Amino acid sequence: MTDRKALRQQILELVRQFQGAVPARNFQPGEDLVRYAGRHYDEAEMVNLVDSSLDFWLTAGRYADEFEASLADFLGVNNVLLVNSGSSANLVAFSALTSPKLKDRQVKPGDEVITVAASFPTTVNPIIQNRAVPVFVDVELGTYVPTLEKIEAALSPKTKAIMIAHTMGVPFPVGEVREMCDRRGLWLVEDNCDALGSRYDGRLTATYGDLSSFSFYPAHHITMGEGGAVAVPNDDLARIARSFRDWGRDCYCGPGENNTCGVRFSQQFGTLPFGYDHKYVYSHIGYNLKVTDMQAAIGVAQLKKLDQFVAARKSNHAALAQGLKKYDRYLHLPVAPPKSDPSWFGYVISLRQDTPFKRADLVNALEAARIETRSLFCGNLLRHPAFSNIEHRVVGPLTNSDLITTQTFFIGVFPGLTPEMIKHVLHTFDRFMETHAT
Repeated sequence: MTDRKALRQQILELVRQFQGAVPARNFQPGEDLVRYAGRHYDEAEMVNLVDSSLDFWLTAGRYADEFEASLADFLGVNNVLLVNSGSSANLVAFSALTSPKLKDRQVKPGDEVITVAASFPTTVNPIIQNRAVPVFVDVELGTYVPTLEKIEAALSPKTKAIMIAHTMGVPFPVGEVREMCDRRGLWLVEDNCDALGSRYDGRLTATYGDLSSFSFYPAHHITMGEGGAVAVPNDDLARIARSFRDWGRDCYCGPGENNTCGVRFSQQFGTLPFGYDHKYVYSHIGYNLKVTDMQAAIGVAQLKKLDQFVAARKSNHAALAQGLKKYDRYLHLPVAPPKSDPSWFGYVISLRQDTPFKRADLVNALEAARIETRSLFCGNLLRHPAFSNIEHRVVGPLTNSDLITTQTFFIGVFPGLTPEMIKHVLHTFDRFMETHAT
């Protein structure tokens, strides 16, 4: 009889050798692409992926359980829920706050939620989709996050929650915002999709919020290809969030489990017959947003490398900062706010208003040198067609959000960059400034 366990080990060893045999290639400046972000992996991810595929368990399984437990342990929170994207993580996180189970703390249509205009759309979309009202404030140049004063100025009797991202890995003043939310009975949702490994006042971001979101898209700190997660310290709130992720069902049994609550056939729900099977009772208007185990298998290997990934991002960011500081007269260069220790997502640059060149000039020069650039997401979200007619409120001028729309871009700091690539980036800036900064 064939020994399947031995065969599996042979397969995985061949996969390890296959991935390890990828030939090294020297970077060719001006020919090879300097990416703004990308997947960074080795044989560990490939072995996990193939190992999972051999189980042919096509939904969340043992690797998903391991990832959720490992990320929860890293953060020091009770619950992590894997989902299929960071956008879904934001949707689950905010939708959980609309649950009738929260009683007088339930976010209802017409309630206000403070956020920022210079945002990625899926931080704001769940607010709109749940018929709450986003209240937009401006951000600061250099940090690209709002100050506590701007957030406080947006408070009103209708305010029910705050949902803001740690943009590009830079923490907003989340410690003080947490204290304000506690005083006023407000919910706090941290969009941590850009900021895995960032710290504020020595504490990891995503541990201050009532719920926090993560993205594992290839551009982010770790990847599953597609994937995301929601961190929830409170067990009752986690159960609600899990319901929204899992079709909206009231039951919280895991795959293959039955009667975890012990009263599967002896409860009354709505006008259903008494004793209706709890596994098929729905308490929320939910979705199926689960991840596959093959994606989670990649994430398990990635998560073990998180510390070295964060260190590489910080090192690459520091190298760019050192090389570009001489151009501070022309460029707003990124800064870390007080108390913050960013796990940088990218290196963000805003042109000062009196520069003798335009953003397009600099971006085109970088792109011509095969250096990828990206705009800072949407700029001012309210200037986009999809958001032109939404119900909303704006507090204060959105001056910086408008400047970001026209003057800001970012380049990469991800672990796949080499010293030679950083040198090429800085050399390209030098050549551009020699001809344009007059």
